[in-house]
Amino acid sequence: QVQLVESGGGLVQPGGSLRLSCAASGSIFSIDDMGWYRQAPGKQRELVAAITTGGATNYADSVKGRFTISRDNANNTVYLQMNSLRPEDTAVYYCNANLYRTVLAGLIIYWGQGTQVTVSS
Repeated sequence: QVQLVESGGGLVQPGGSLRLSCAASGSIFSIDDMGWYRQAPGKQRELVAAITTGGATNYADSVKGRFTISRDNANNTVYLQMNSLRPEDTAVYYCNANLYRTVLAGLIIYWGQGTQVTVSS
């Protein structure tokens, strides 16, 4: 009943830019924190960036100064602007949302299916 759909991934040359989008839809009362994670082959899934409902952000050290996370609360959408991309940024990027489906329900974690980002010359 709740779905997170990512878009914006693709192939880009080193130094290039991409913007990822993730829209949450379905039966949602409210969304708390949202974020982006990534997972490269053979590696653990790691937090890339997170953002609270109030706009406070947190970034992995490897992307600080290059990536920017933002959100549009009215449209239940989170974005990740990725600049100065490096080959080591290559991974599947997953959208994450912590949300309440009803006023009485507890917080539930949802994940998108992922979008591939490949940085290569």
